[in-house]
Amino acid sequence: MEILKRNLIEQLKDCFLDLIDAETDSFRFELFITESLLSVLSAFQVESVSLFMYNNVEQQFSKKGEVNAEGKLTVGPSFISLRNYESLVRNKDIYRKSHQSCELEQYDFLISLRKRNEMLGFIAIKDKESSLISRIKDDQFRQIGNEYATLIEKAQKVFGIVREENKYKQLFRVTEKFHSSMNMDALLGEIILTLQEVYPAFSYYLLLSNDNHSHIELPIKDLEYDSENITALQAYVTGTIQFEDSILGNRSILYAPLKGKQGVYGVLQVIAPDTLVFPKNEVEFITLLAHTAGSALENAQLYQQSKKLVSDLQLINETSHCLNSNLRLAETITYMTEQIKRSFDAQEVGFFLHFPNQDSATVLPGSTEFFFSKEARPYIDYLKNKIEIEKDSLFIGDLHLPKLADNMMGFRSVMAIPMEQSENLKGFAIALHKEAYFFSFETFKLLQSLIHHSTLAFTNSMLREELEKVIITDHLTKLHSRNYLDEVIQRSMLGDEQGAFILIDIDNFKVINDTYGHQIGDEVLIQVANLIKDNIREDDVGARWGGEELAIYLPKVSIKVGVSIAERLVEKVAMYSDPHVTVSCGVSYWKKERLDMYKYLFKRADEALYIAKSTGKNKVVTQEVSKIIS
Repeated sequence: MEILKRNLIEQLKDCFLDLIDAETDSFRFELFITESLLSVLSAFQVESVSLFMYNNVEQQFSKKGEVNAEGKLTVGPSFISLRNYESLVRNKDIYRKSHQSCELEQYDFLISLRKRNEMLGFIAIKDKESSLISRIKDDQFRQIGNEYATLIEKAQKVFGIVREENKYKQLFRVTEKFHSSMNMDALLGEIILTLQEVYPAFSYYLLLSNDNHSHIELPIKDLEYDSENITALQAYVTGTIQFEDSILGNRSILYAPLKGKQGVYGVLQVIAPDTLVFPKNEVEFITLLAHTAGSALENAQLYQQSKKLVSDLQLINETSHCLNSNLRLAETITYMTEQIKRSFDAQEVGFFLHFPNQDSATVLPGSTEFFFSKEARPYIDYLKNKIEIEKDSLFIGDLHLPKLADNMMGFRSVMAIPMEQSENLKGFAIALHKEAYFFSFETFKLLQSLIHHSTLAFTNSMLREELEKVIITDHLTKLHSRNYLDEVIQRSMLGDEQGAFILIDIDNFKVINDTYGHQIGDEVLIQVANLIKDNIREDDVGARWGGEELAIYLPKVSIKVGVSIAERLVEKVAMYSDPHVTVSCGVSYWKKERLDMYKYLFKRADEALYIAKSTGKNKVVTQEVSKIIS
């Protein structure tokens, strides 16, 4: 029986861990209940197993699930009040069937689930003749109950965290939609859709103070000042959350004002059934959603009042805010591309760098895929040349390019805007659509303003990335700096399984400087650095260690591979350097299963390098050889 108990506990833990691993972002408490009850059923070989969970607010137990011998799950609206069963379940750990008449007499065993003297619920078991459960002792039942209660508590916590995360993901998603649409119907629909996804058991109504729109299948009511719903009016007038609890209707109602900066535009009514107190942990989310929705409704109404002007200003302000948030250049271009496609319904959007002495413009990452194809080149070259000649923006309603084949469906509507900084042409942006005269002149003027506000952000992004490159690069060899190498190795030792480090020293480098001069010495360093870059992968890091010492870090490779690369480098330097030089290498490595630190990795390579230089130079020595000699 002890083995049965231990196996069952291990099964329950495995069930919990498997669900956590498999469904990190979508952990479902109901699935855990099902799988855990099946484990109990299988272990005890009984007829059925049910789980009842206790609700402190409602003072009753509710059945969360039941599995039978066929593996079928049933969940029914079964509730048991605490008043009738407190003495039976609450004050006992184990209950074996007696002859007293009650709703639980159909079960043969009850195992209470407690945590820190608080009642979580109980497992109810229907026995059968061939089961093993009758031979299990009460203290073993208690251990099983304690372990199951622990897992239930942890599962509830995980479920709560995942549910909260999903709620706020929904809030983030709907907030993005709120700010990407000025359509009143779409905004109201998103509010209801979000509530339905997050709270499928609740009911909702939008009580709007000034609703002149026709909303299809949306639960919307007029909020009138002579309304009998005093609580809703109070929420509207005060701009604060209000509650209304109904004992008769067995429900609790929350009224959240849809409040913007300039006023309140309505009230969101949320009805929670089968409860006398609105769940406190849901109030914050609904409040945030209502505030976000209120701000969005305010923006929509302002948009309708000021029409195109407000829309244009909003687009420019949103774009400027995002572009000033230190995005990478590719992220900036991607954001702008999506913004232009969404705002202007452009089918293709591209951004290009312009160099005065270069025939073709360079397509920037983040542009739509079309501009990286051969078909886009005639458009790019034609518009580039035209911008260079006219030195102005281009607005073409019906473009015909002679270089395009007659049977090729081309883009007819074109907007091309130069990006200028200090009166110098830095690049340009292109928006295309296949339909002739698709873009309006107002759209063209807005795009001009948008690109004008964006040019400085583009320039800053390019300068910042160039500066970052300079900071992590040695100015002479163009290899990475030692600080950057340190950072890479530390990150690798935290996240990878293994890695190899090569420390390189140019043999007799002082003789080169003394014989040929420091300028030739620098050229030799550059030659060796170029050979390093030619013989390592993109993910490997070559760095200048200091003076004539260089280094290579090879993430995720074994000592064998590290030695092979070092030996190849020794051969290449000896073959191709001019004036002729040789190098010595010390190789060290690390593995995840062995406790190690990056400073010891460097030390072992340095010791190996010392041996290589003191035993003839122009060779590779590994940390193993270093240990033997020392």
